Amino acid sequence: MPSSFPGTNNRPFKAMRAMPSKVPSLPINFAAAQHLKTQHMPSSNPMESTHLLVFISRNLKTLLGVGFLAAVVASGVSLMMDEYYQSTVVMFATSQHSIGEQFFEETKKNDLLAYGETEDAERLLQILNSHRIRNRIIEKFDLFTHYNIDPSEPGAQADMALTYGSNVGANLTRFGSIKVSVLDTDPFLARDMANDMAHLVDSIANRMRNDRARDAYNLALSTLDQTTVQIAEAEDSLATLHSLGIYDFEAQVEGLTAQYGMALASNNGAAARTIRKDLEQLGALANGYNNLSAYLESAYEQKALLKKRVDLMRVDAETQLPSSFVVDYASAADKKAKPVRWLIVVMTAIVAVGAAFLGMLAWETLQRAQAPHA
Repeated sequence: MPSSFPGTNNRPFKAMRAMPSKVPSLPINFAAAQHLKTQHMPSSNPMESTHLLVFISRNLKTLLGVGFLAAVVASGVSLMMDEYYQSTVVMFATSQHSIGEQFFEETKKNDLLAYGETEDAERLLQILNSHRIRNRIIEKFDLFTHYNIDPSEPGAQADMALTYGSNVGANLTRFGSIKVSVLDTDPFLARDMANDMAHLVDSIANRMRNDRARDAYNLALSTLDQTTVQIAEAEDSLATLHSLGIYDFEAQVEGLTAQYGMALASNNGAAARTIRKDLEQLGALANGYNNLSAYLESAYEQKALLKKRVDLMRVDAETQLPSSFVVDYASAADKKAKPVRWLIVVMTAIVAVGAAFLGMLAWETLQRAQAPHA
């Protein structure tokens, strides 16, 4: 084959023949190539959405079986649970003010017919949750026997308090009222317990108020008796001065002074000396008379005030008014409040399926992690 063509320039061909026969190889970054390769390869991470869908579809029958089995077990357990009925009482607290002042005070600051404030409701709620109410309810309805608790066993009181607290409760509502709730397997017992709590809170609140008012009444009565005795002693002392001829000190001094001046003007020395002697006697007894008169004047005012307070506190100590306005009394429920069986079954099935799913997913992830080292 000719090495050149006529009419053409052969220099490029000569240059190509002069080039070396081996071409130098370029360096290859294997790490970068591997990274690019792995970027285009499908990931084996089990938490990817596509893998989760495949995992769920592959184990769907198992998960459904676990959920069905859990639902069957939950249904059987819920059927064995006791049915509880709820009865409620709704009441408003009354204002806790003195009853006596409504009758004996000229200006009435409070209204007995007004609804109580939040503080009154909180005080009444504290009484409802007190040991007084709880012990009375436990004793009246024989709850130790009803709840199958042996009072002679150690910890029986703690068990009773725990059981009572889980079945009986009182709380404030968003309307400012108090709701008493009682749960029991016997709807009629729940009704009676709730209504009795409404009556007991009145009884205990009145007793507490009457006891406090009675203490104040006894103190006021004792002070009144003491003041009466002191007034009697002062009146006896004043009667002694009256027996000495002192009835109205100022009028007597004024009259004797005028007579003394007239006696001196008429040069009647004997009469003047007699009148002067009477003035000196009045002067000697003047201090005692004035003190007794001033004391008796204030003592009579104090006695009148104490008598008013005694009458007021007697009303507070002896009168009993409701401490609450009952809006709704409890009635026997005709439908159970718990257990909610469908909710128990559904929640148990969901939890069982979720636990099985996480367990199976964790197991597969562990198997994939250990596969390269097998």
